Amino acid sequence: MTLLSDLPQIRGVKNIPIQEGFTSGHRTCQGCESALVMRLMIKAAGPRTIVVGSTGCMYVANTTYYSTPWVVPWMHTQLGSSGSAATGTAAGLRSMMRKGKMKDEPINVIAFCGDGGGADMGLSAISAALQHDEYNLLILMYDNESYANTDIQVSGSSPWGANSTFSPPGKVHRIMNNRWKKNMAPMLATGHPNCRYIATACGSYGLDFTNKIRRALTIGGPTFIHSIDPCPKGWDYDPKYSHELGMLAVETGLWVQYEIVDGEVILNGPSRVIAKGIRQRKPVSEYLKRQGRFAHLTDEDMEYFQSKVDESWEKWWLPGVVPFRPQEEE
Repeated sequence: MTLLSDLPQIRGVKNIPIQEGFTSGHRTCQGCESALVMRLMIKAAGPRTIVVGSTGCMYVANTTYYSTPWVVPWMHTQLGSSGSAATGTAAGLRSMMRKGKMKDEPINVIAFCGDGGGADMGLSAISAALQHDEYNLLILMYDNESYANTDIQVSGSSPWGANSTFSPPGKVHRIMNNRWKKNMAPMLATGHPNCRYIATACGSYGLDFTNKIRRALTIGGPTFIHSIDPCPKGWDYDPKYSHELGMLAVETGLWVQYEIVDGEVILNGPSRVIAKGIRQRKPVSEYLKRQGRFAHLTDEDMEYFQSKVDESWEKWWLPGVVPFRPQEEE
């Protein structure tokens, strides 16, 4: 049995490790929240970690010729292969340790992918990885809600109505992206009941994020975290507001923070407070109006968007998580 890392939960932001594993040398856009996610991820995991990155923003921006921000061992894999690469890396380590060619010690395996490489092209590989209970690994999907690396094309995670290079608003059809955002975490949790840990996260809540990374790496078996990452280029806003928009996504109820631990759903942070009725959700318009990708939406469009969020909180079986409801008795 592969040993698990000893990574205790962090109490207080001031206790987040100072040691950096993701440093200077990257070429991410100004205000890139995904860069913060990478930095927090490796702070939480520590130096005894192997990072596997599939093609996407966090691959291209972090591998400029002869330059990389990664201090830990790092490997590139293809766009839809994060799950396969994570499984192969974990299996290889286990085999080497079993044969006595490596010291038998806990080594974290983390594979990251964007929403294009995770929610779309890499979904089958992630599913396969989550079925291998014998390997300890984490797959982190950083979600900037588009194929941002190739100039902002629509992905399965792009929200309804968003302007992109593949869904520009026109005179005849104002709304070109009519799909609602793919609900990744519950989908994977439902389809893989043996997976012990699946969670949603946001880099704007740094302590919550780092502790979720640690839970995923210490619970045992394959795990998955879906992070929402504001993107100045794709979402069209001033880069200084990335952190604020991440918080607004949660405070409006559009993005729900939770963990699914051994089949039990645990709401976190503002989402937990909202669900208990202690705090009211902010209007979704406060979030939409801050982004140029929604500048073409009318008041009626925003009311429709709000109604869909209201429905997820008021009619879904688990608010903001499970889009089913029991049949009403006649």
